[in-house]
Amino acid sequence: MQEATGSPPKLILIGTGSEIGLLPEARKRLEADGIPTRIVSMPSTNVFDRQDARYRDAVLLPGVLRLAVEAGVSDFWRKYVGLEGGVVGIDRFGESAPAADLFKFFGFTVDNVVATAKGLLPA
Repeated sequence: MQEATGSPPKLILIGTGSEIGLLPEARKRLEADGIPTRIVSMPSTNVFDRQDARYRDAVLLPGVLRLAVEAGVSDFWRKYVGLEGGVVGIDRFGESAPAADLFKFFGFTVDNVVATAKGLLPA
């Protein structure tokens, strides 16, 4: 976990695996725009789910907007981000290319993570 700088987070970015690499730069940009942002690495949702509610709430603060970034089906992440949160995910199949090209094609870029995160926040 990487905590928001200076004040409680207004946003939590959740990542797993290779997608987590996008989040530090996204956090840096969001914080530069005045949006305190926490990063949560969740490599195993099964392990996270087995923790007690107090721990889960301490990590994924209730009432704080969340954005999950996962190169997988986005519906799975609604459990963690809620209806107000967002997911940068993949909901279709059939593309073939080098991984870097596919990540860009499907929106796994810092620019897209930042834009999606900002879109969740009230104007």
